[in-house]
Amino acid sequence: MITPGYCQTMARYNAWQNTGLRRIVSDIKPEAFDRDRGAFFGSIGGTLNHLLWGDLIWMSRIAGHAPPPCGLADSATLTEGPAAWAEARFRADGRISLWADEVTSLALVGEIVWTPSGGGARTLPLAMGIMHMFNHQTHHRGQVHAMLTAAGITPPTTDLPFMPEAG
Repeated sequence: MITPGYCQTMARYNAWQNTGLRRIVSDIKPEAFDRDRGAFFGSIGGTLNHLLWGDLIWMSRIAGHAPPPCGLADSATLTEGPAAWAEARFRADGRISLWADEVTSLALVGEIVWTPSGGGARTLPLAMGIMHMFNHQTHHRGQVHAMLTAAGITPPTTDLPFMPEAG
């Protein structure tokens, strides 16, 4: 269903996109970062925190990494402020990239079992969980892109074909 190359490309895309967001939020005042903009997770910061939380929870399921220190209900408050988010995001992207660089075809086969916050164990093909993690990233970064644009900030391109070549 997916290959190690897919995982590596998507991890590289994720890191590229988050590097651009880290640059942008380094200049955002905390009140602008935390301002409720009517998005599902409220603010730019809340959405970025939820996205980080999602990556941490999925990597705990996929690769056995440590889960985030809070549950879904508190995911929008995972870190406090742009600097703390940027630091945690950088570390998470590094762990995702290392995992992708080392993953084998055999390691992409199997199932994952977890209990969502609503209860009841769920089983999912591992490859589907990985695809969901990468799709979840793109979905919420799109929301952040819209909030930044509405705030008068022009984010860099998000188009996969324009990702810089690995150097």
